[in-house]
Amino acid sequence: MTPHRGLTRRTVVARLLGAGASVAMSAASNRAQAEGPPPFATSRHQFIQLRGAKPVPSVPIPRLSGGAIDLTSLRGNVVLVNFWATWCPACRTELPMLDNLAGSDVRNLVVIAVATDRDRSVVAPFVKGLKLRRLAIGLDSQGLVARAGASGQADTPFALYGMPITFLIGVTGQVEGYINGDADWLSIEARRLLDYYGSAG
Repeated sequence: MTPHRGLTRRTVVARLLGAGASVAMSAASNRAQAEGPPPFATSRHQFIQLRGAKPVPSVPIPRLSGGAIDLTSLRGNVVLVNFWATWCPACRTELPMLDNLAGSDVRNLVVIAVATDRDRSVVAPFVKGLKLRRLAIGLDSQGLVARAGASGQADTPFALYGMPITFLIGVTGQVEGYINGDADWLSIEARRLLDYYGSAG
């Protein structure tokens, strides 16, 4: 039998090295997934990964512009759900960043900002004043979607531990984690976090 002419010692070594590198990269990728999401933090708060993540609630969120937002219909996307209020100074800082993020080139990303003000009439002028044009604005004046702290209200994975607070829903439709306070959603660290959950299907 004639030996294969293209198969030299150098070719065999190169193939073995290539296979080894491929295995190492795959192991590194699996290890990164096992170790959890990349760090994302502010000077005071960090992204907290939830253990035993809950599916999003089927409660429709009324839209400021009319109609409703159904979080369960957004499966397959990474969804940021930000809870804010007009009286919150940090919200005034964060909402324009979220508005820019909503209009960015991040694929399969949906950004929703839910106002928790009891008086719904103050929300529209506030949104107009900040020139928020790309964000989906929701209303939760009765606390049906989010609850304050650990109160015994509606069964929902959204707990208001602070204001503002942003929850991240992964592509599988589960709430994966949250961060309190105004975060820099236009930073490289934020993009890495979004990419991590975007590829963790």
